[in-house]
Amino acid sequence: MKRLGIGFVGSGFMTRFHIQSFVGVRDGDVRGVWSPTRANAEKAAGLARSLRVGDCQAYGSIEEMVAAPEIDAIWLCGPNHTRIENLEAIVRTIRSGKGSLIGIAVEKPLARNASEAVRVIELLEEAGVLHGYLEDQLFEPAVTRGREILWQRAAALTGRPYIARCAEEHSGPHGPWFWQGDLGGGGVLNDMMCHSVELARYLLTDPAKPRSSVRPVKVSATIACLKYSRPEYAAQLRETMGPEVDYLKRPSEDFARATIHYVDDAGLPLIAEVTTSWSYVGPGLRLSTELLGPEYSLSINSLQSSLQLFLSRRVSGNAGEDLVEKQNAEQGLMPVVPNEASEYGYEAENRYFVTSFLDGKQPEVNCHDGLEVTRLLMTAYRSAEEERTIAFDPQAIADFVPAVARGTWRQPID
Repeated sequence: MKRLGIGFVGSGFMTRFHIQSFVGVRDGDVRGVWSPTRANAEKAAGLARSLRVGDCQAYGSIEEMVAAPEIDAIWLCGPNHTRIENLEAIVRTIRSGKGSLIGIAVEKPLARNASEAVRVIELLEEAGVLHGYLEDQLFEPAVTRGREILWQRAAALTGRPYIARCAEEHSGPHGPWFWQGDLGGGGVLNDMMCHSVELARYLLTDPAKPRSSVRPVKVSATIACLKYSRPEYAAQLRETMGPEVDYLKRPSEDFARATIHYVDDAGLPLIAEVTTSWSYVGPGLRLSTELLGPEYSLSINSLQSSLQLFLSRRVSGNAGEDLVEKQNAEQGLMPVVPNEASEYGYEAENRYFVTSFLDGKQPEVNCHDGLEVTRLLMTAYRSAEEERTIAFDPQAIADFVPAVARGTWRQPID
């Protein structure tokens, strides 16, 4: 095959980011979009055509898209609570002989809990396809280049890194379902700590060794609802997202932090400190990363852009996100991320998965990675609920569902 025809399940924020990134992907074409809302699918397909990244059309069903001869792979980007249902429809179509696929790439987080994540793996194996885990932050240009230099120059001479600190912070997601614990599987911990956990593990792993060379041992975590538990902001959220989002009665966490202890194959201790927040108010989305070793350090901040724009109070405009994702202001000194699809890793990520699928090779970044991340997140939720450090034991959280997802979590008051 010379080109990969890609169909998207879902037409929201993530799908649009992926579509924009295909401007920088040579060997793949966006050929289809399905969404339960036909108008949204048509809009996303129109975006793909306008960017000339593929002769894209909206499909009436997942089954119809999988059966289409121009579709070779699926990017699964629907909401968390539809993940299993959507994947079952894909696998059912393949097993019936009505369609065939080379691969399926699944957006983060892999699932709402460990049980669902295991089911995702089972379905992918039943389909007999290649699979990838869409974790864009592993492919950020600053991350990949910094990791390469650090391990080749500094770690090779003075010893491996031992602390990774990763944080993702912004003022909150776009869609109502993110804010509902039962639909998202939790709050900010499940939605965004999946990024930070995997990025920290990636940075701490020797590029010449497998993922298993760094083993999680124990997790300590805290969750809180800091901003949206306040009546004025709970009311604002309800007005914006709809009556089903009521943080005075059924909150999700808008802040989470975790410390994950690892050990490497030589028995050396390693630590990942990860923080995520929907209660951060700044210029926009902030991704910050640090990697520390015996004689060196690495530091990345997505808001330290080479492009800055100052707008005086005489310059006014409508609220939007034309300067940076999750933009919170339209005046003042603002960082501008010139190409967010590249800066956040989407371009390199999609090049990687397109090439892997075309070459018939199972990607190294795959859904087994997403399963381990989900297990770590569930261990973090359990640690936060029990207010103690929890040993990492996949069996112990196999059927665990966080209180936030069950709707029983309330802000603890000491």
